[in-house]
Amino acid sequence: MNIRFGIQIEPQLGYDYRTVEKIALNAEKVGYDSIWVSDHFFLDNKSEERNCMEAWTLLTALASKTRTLRLGTLVTSNNYRYPAVLAKIAACVDIISNGRLEFGIGAGWKEIEYNAYGIPFPSIKDRMDQLEESIQIIKKLWIEPKVTFEGKHYQIKNAFSAPKPIQQLPPIFIGGTGKKRILNMVAKYADYCNFSWPRDQSEIPELLNILKNHCKKINRNYDTVGKSFFAFVMIAETEEKLEKLLNELAKLQNMSFEEYRKSLGKGVFCGTPDLIEERLYDRINQGFDYFQIEFPYPLILEQSNKFAKLIFSRFRT
Repeated sequence: MNIRFGIQIEPQLGYDYRTVEKIALNAEKVGYDSIWVSDHFFLDNKSEERNCMEAWTLLTALASKTRTLRLGTLVTSNNYRYPAVLAKIAACVDIISNGRLEFGIGAGWKEIEYNAYGIPFPSIKDRMDQLEESIQIIKKLWIEPKVTFEGKHYQIKNAFSAPKPIQQLPPIFIGGTGKKRILNMVAKYADYCNFSWPRDQSEIPELLNILKNHCKKINRNYDTVGKSFFAFVMIAETEEKLEKLLNELAKLQNMSFEEYRKSLGKGVFCGTPDLIEERLYDRINQGFDYFQIEFPYPLILEQSNKFAKLIFSRFRT
C-alpha cells in the first residue's frame, strides 16, 4: 500500500517562520512525504497583529532548508498573481527544491482578502474561466520555448519562462468546491483532484462519479487521476487523553468543551488511532491515496509527531 501523508500549514493562523521551518524539518525526519501551505493574506478583519506569511515566499524558504519533502500549495489562489508570473515563481521553487514542487491551484474564494488588497473579485463563473485559462498558460510556459495565448481574460505574446522546472510538468492539484466545472478541469488538466474535510462526506461518491464521467468524455483513464484529501486530524492514544486534548484546545479558543466539540463538525478526523485508521480507510476505499493533514494550531508539532508514531505503520509496509 502506497499511502502518502503531508502536513498542511495555514499561515493565516499566526505561524512565524522559525516555527514552520521547525515543523518542516521535523516532518522530514519522522517520515512525512510533503508539506503544504494555504495561500492567504490574513485570517479576518481583526488580524492586523497576527502573522500571515505569503505562501510562495514561505515555500521558497522551505525549499532551501529541506531535502526530501515535497512542497505544495493547497491551494494557490489564481487571481492573486498573473498566470505568467505564477508560472515563473513556481518554476523557480521547483529549481530551488531540486524538483520537489507540487502545484496546487484553485479559483479563489476569500472576498475579504480581494477587497482589502485591491484585487478585483469577479463572479464565480469568471473566476472559473480565469482559472482554466491560467492553467493552460502555466503548462505551456513550463514546456514550450515561447507562448502566445489569446483568451477572454488573459493574453500573452511571445512570452517565455526560463528557467524551466526540473520536473517538466510539476504535478498539478486542482481543488475547489464546485462539482461540474472544477471536476471537468481536473479531468482535462490535473494530475490530482483534491477534496477537503469541510465538505459533506456523503457527497464524495457522487463527486467521484462526476469526475469519472468527465474523464470518459475526453477518453482519459479515470485511474490516472490521483485523488488527494485534505483532512483535519486530532489524535490521542486513549479517550481520556483525547478529552484532555480537546479541553486544552477549547481553552485556547476561549470556548467551553461542549462548544468546541460542536464547532469541529462531522468532517474532522478526531479520535483514537483505531478511529483515525477507520476514517482514513473510508477514503482509501474510495480511491484516495494522498492525505494532506492539518493538525490543530498551535499543537501541530506535538500532534504531527503523534500521528506519525501511531498511524504510519498501519499504512506503510
